[in-house]
Amino acid sequence: MRSPLSRLLPGALVTLLVTACATAAPNSTATPNSTAALHPTVAPDSEGVRSTQQPEAPAGAPLAVVGATLLPIDGAPIENGVLLVADGRITAVGPRGEVEIPDGAAVLDLTGKVVMPGLVDTHSHIGGAGAADSSGPLQPGVRVVDSINVRDSAFRRALAGGITTVNIMPGSGHLSSGQTVYCKLRFGASTPRTIDAITFRFPNGEVMGGLKMANGTNSIRDEGGSFPGTRGKSAFLVRELFVKAQEYGAKMEAARREDGSLDPEKAPARDLHLDALLDVMSGRRLVHHHTHRHDDVLTVLRLAEEFGFRVVLHHVSEAWMVADEIAAAGAPCSIIQIDSPGGKLEAINLVMKTGAVLEAAGVRTAYHTDDAITDSRLFLRSAAMGVRAGMSREGALDAMTLAGAEMLDLADRVGSLTPGKDADFIVLSGDPLSVYTKIEQTWVEGERVFDLSNPEDRLHAEGGYGAGADLTPYFCCYDHLLNGDNH
Repeated sequence: MRSPLSRLLPGALVTLLVTACATAAPNSTATPNSTAALHPTVAPDSEGVRSTQQPEAPAGAPLAVVGATLLPIDGAPIENGVLLVADGRITAVGPRGEVEIPDGAAVLDLTGKVVMPGLVDTHSHIGGAGAADSSGPLQPGVRVVDSINVRDSAFRRALAGGITTVNIMPGSGHLSSGQTVYCKLRFGASTPRTIDAITFRFPNGEVMGGLKMANGTNSIRDEGGSFPGTRGKSAFLVRELFVKAQEYGAKMEAARREDGSLDPEKAPARDLHLDALLDVMSGRRLVHHHTHRHDDVLTVLRLAEEFGFRVVLHHVSEAWMVADEIAAAGAPCSIIQIDSPGGKLEAINLVMKTGAVLEAAGVRTAYHTDDAITDSRLFLRSAAMGVRAGMSREGALDAMTLAGAEMLDLADRVGSLTPGKDADFIVLSGDPLSVYTKIEQTWVEGERVFDLSNPEDRLHAEGGYGAGADLTPYFCCYDHLLNGDNH
């Protein structure tokens, strides 16, 4: 669920939590049609953040990011590195002097800065996401992509937090609340701001995403009806629908002609819910499973083994209690790190050491925001808290990037500074694990989509009047209510 209160977080508080003074870099004049550095054209502001309103590279020209410390994630840090970008992809990464900068390239000098891959958020609710309704506990055919407001200011806040790839999920009040959608935050000036413009796609062109499932207390209803009243009944209902999907799939296969087409006379009536479960059992679509208590975790693993689906365990508050069992099942975990636990009893054993325990057990581990549980602007601090509780530095940074990409089947596109991958990266004022570090720029596919020196971008980063204009209440009769008209 998205809390409006989180959107009203005072800018001063956000700044206090995650920012402090960064050292200004010297200015120089940009020459965009040569290899001259694209340095700022105005002086640093009062907080020392250098302005980056410099000219962009000519259309189609390669970009060379030079001088920064590069954190590739899939390799060792590179001091005074060079990152080459062309046509939205990374073409080379290496130390300065070993990577040849092509003629005609624009050069962005980031000496003294840190550059790492764009962050991957494996679990978020930005965009006003909503899917299943109260008509039943299992609605896997519903698609969250059909409900998202791409102009929600939360997308801009996500970019301010360095997030470039996000798994937008429906809620956890159902055993299955529908299909998630994987999005690349292409919010540059040249890209239409529509949901279709930012979705990843399966090879056949369909919108790419997983299936959201949940167990535990969220879907249990004491009043009866079609929702379960116990954990046992929850598992029964899931198992029952998967069996129906298996039977439905067998009928579909029996109705296929030799050329692979369906005989409409023999095929069963289409069932979009069961189609979604067939996608899951074939391995095409991952299950992203909300779960907290250790016994609920084991129930998920039991069902995954029984029906052969791939699963990513989300939240997993008590994962540290059953880390060996999770490792034996080969299930990755997408976990959340919060500094003020609470909310419900089944999450009472959520601890900061979960990432460290899972890493030690050999479990592939990523962090997520569950925005608005963790505001997207504060995502990077999850890694720092993980390290504070015993996770390795390398494991924590991987958990913000490449591990999450793998959990979305997107590791061939994003998650590391690797030649051939999308040119998604962020520019930091310092160590990514320091509370004093600022995210100064966010780039998606070689285009800068967030710049802290831009007043509008800074507003979304720090908050303040105008940052959440989309929060104006929407009612069909809002004007009538304001005027005291009850009709």
